[in-house]
This record gives sequence, structure tokens and C-alpha cells, in this order.
Amino acid sequence: MEYHGTLGTIWASFGMTAYYMALTWINLLLGLFLTPLFLIPLSWLKQKQGGFNN
Repeated sequence: MEYHGTLGTIWASFGMTAYYMALTWINLLLGLFLTPLFLIPLSWLKQKQGGFNN
């Protein structure tokens, strides 16, 4: 097994932390921006069917 020392371990942990933070951020943005793309047309359809009493 190779040994890269303490600096290699710290460097790898920074890289993995950045990766998972970016993954979480992308998933939050996708949920934030894609949800209205589905909800708005669904509300239009529901309104045409007479589902809302406005």
C-alpha cells in the first residue's frame, strides 16, 4: 500500500469535501430552479380544469 503522508491525506480530504459541497450545491440549485418548471404548467392545467376557485 502506498503512503502519501499527512499532506496527501489533508489534500485528498479538501478535494473530497469540495466535491461533495459542489454536488450538494448543484442538487439544491436543480431543485430550486426545476421545481417551478413543473409547478407552473401544472397550475395552468389545474386552472383550466376549474380546480382553483380564484
